[in-house]
Amino acid sequence: MGIIFMCAISIGAIQRLPIVVAAPFTLLATSVFMIVVPHDVRNWGNVVTILGLGILGYVTRQDWEARAQTQRTLTQERSLRTAEAESAALAERSRIAREIHDVLAHSLSAQLVHLEAARLMVDNGAEREQIRERIVAARRMAQDGLLETRAALSALRGEFTPIGEFLGKLTADESARLEVVGTPRPLTAEAGVAVRRTAQEALTNVRKHAPGAVCTVRLSYLADSVELEVVDEGGSGGGELASSGSGLGLLGMRERAELLGGSLEAGPTPTGFRVLLRIKG
Repeated sequence: MGIIFMCAISIGAIQRLPIVVAAPFTLLATSVFMIVVPHDVRNWGNVVTILGLGILGYVTRQDWEARAQTQRTLTQERSLRTAEAESAALAERSRIAREIHDVLAHSLSAQLVHLEAARLMVDNGAEREQIRERIVAARRMAQDGLLETRAALSALRGEFTPIGEFLGKLTADESARLEVVGTPRPLTAEAGVAVRRTAQEALTNVRKHAPGAVCTVRLSYLADSVELEVVDEGGSGGGELASSGSGLGLLGMRERAELLGGSLEAGPTPTGFRVLLRIKG
């Protein structure tokens, strides 16, 4: 009975107590057992049995700790994956919100330009047909804005038309000149969207602030990046039309470029205004 009791103590101590406490405790208990038990029980076989079961308890303890550590690691990994998924979802929602905002801001700003022009014409007693042309143009801008919103959602999924084709149509609609330097190549989704939105915003600013200006859009394919330059020369001041819009266009373009590791420069030139976007793509 005593040997069974000592074996239980040995296993329990090794399994539950810190190893620096359990080992001396087991050795001490074994020594006391050998001293107090009758001579017919006191033999090395019992000592080996007790110590052997202590070693078994230690191995069992190591297995428990390894299982517990594995479980903790798996829990941490699951928490990390959940956090990463939530972060990715938030980033994607922010990107979609920024893209839709830029599309709508461009479309609504263009509509506001035409409607403001119509108001000025009414105030100045312009011909009805001229006023009608401005209103029809605003309606066309609203339709284009809807199409651009749908195109933006497709672009976020990587399903947009080539950048050269897009700029060709945009410059034709705005009576601007398009120049392409270098060998055209596909751009990443983010870079393509940045180039599109910058070109749209820059041409909208030309229309608002320098109507009648000669505008050139230059797309340059460099070794590891792409540049978009929009330069206008001449043109009359925008007058009252220049006050339409939020005034946040350049800030939005710069923020978009910086988010992608690029840069945007914008400022006046001796003959007009210049916008230069540099971005990896």
